[in-house]
Amino acid sequence: MRNAQDRRIAVVGGGMAAARFAERYTALGGTGRVTVYGAEPRAPYNRVLLADVLTGRYDAESIALPLGGAEPRPGCEVVALDPAARTLGLADGTVEPWDELVLATGANPVLPPVRGLRRADAGGLTEGVHTLRTLEDCGRLAEDAVAARRAVVIGGGVLGVSAARALAALGVPTEIVHQGPYLIERQLDAQAGEVLRGRLLEAGVETYPGNRARALRGEDRVTGVELANGYVLDCDLVVLACGTRPRTALAHTAGLPVATGVLVDDALATAAPGVHAIGDCAEHRSTVHGLALPAWDQADVLALRLSGAGPDARYTGSRSPARLSTGGLEYAAFGAVDEGLDAGLDVLRLTDATRGSYKKLVLRGDRLVGAILLGDLAGVDALAEAWRRDDPLVDHPLHLLT
Repeated sequence: MRNAQDRRIAVVGGGMAAARFAERYTALGGTGRVTVYGAEPRAPYNRVLLADVLTGRYDAESIALPLGGAEPRPGCEVVALDPAARTLGLADGTVEPWDELVLATGANPVLPPVRGLRRADAGGLTEGVHTLRTLEDCGRLAEDAVAARRAVVIGGGVLGVSAARALAALGVPTEIVHQGPYLIERQLDAQAGEVLRGRLLEAGVETYPGNRARALRGEDRVTGVELANGYVLDCDLVVLACGTRPRTALAHTAGLPVATGVLVDDALATAAPGVHAIGDCAEHRSTVHGLALPAWDQADVLALRLSGAGPDARYTGSRSPARLSTGGLEYAAFGAVDEGLDAGLDVLRLTDATRGSYKKLVLRGDRLVGAILLGDLAGVDALAEAWRRDDPLVDHPLHLLT
């Protein structure tokens, strides 16, 4: 048995889940050597803030994440995993041993089935077309936006809204094409989506919900986005914000069970001894969260287990609010916000057209089942805590919204 002081913990992936695990493991008194292998040329950073880096609110250095006592290995892509031999193979041919392995490989942007997305030589995306997943993506997009006349963002989820707002703040007239019935439909309702649409219009962003992009126009560079109804939006800049897909190739090739993500149990362990998975690449109880707060919840539990501070800690799921705050737009949403699912629910709504705010509480008796707050987050922490703990509401719900 290897001495605890000599234990080697390898973290594959240089994202937010990896950084959170490394920092918490050290803070909890974990021993041994923790190494964080990242394919990107930079050490881990807060990916949630990329849109604010695009506008210049933050620079790359200011969004760096602490690693505690871990050793960062940026630019070290892991291309092979041997669970039986407990080794990693790096892209440069190096083989690295480990005693415990944490897969935090994250996710890749989903590219929509749109004609003209790639260059004729199949060497990459058409000129003027971008994803926004890394700092390198952010840098290329910022450079392209300097001379852009008009932009189209394909996808109206959290990333699409953030990217569109950032481009508008840079002075680029921007439009969002979204296949869903309203913006951020996974977390908002139709009324909140309409309020958000109005706020974006005031900021210089037009939106087209219920529309699908089917083709890009242009040969050497994108000149427009053709919608399924034949209408063409002229543009010379396109951002793809169509969601993400867990990065599981390394685990799959190594023989680990994979569904949508790498399958883990309540200990965040995979089927291979000593191998764990957290964050966007992990699938727990048939769920891949794809959000920062659940990834941190998982990292915290695994750090407790591997450090010895909480060897019996279990991850049973996350009850974390989804939040967005960018360029003056902010919202929080949590729990069940569709009251149509249960006839026994009560709903309280407050809409302030002047302030562009919308608040909704879904209640079952004196218990908060879910909530949406858009444009005004006053009281959100107290509401989220009452929901998380399933505590009865002490004050009248109306008082919580004002």
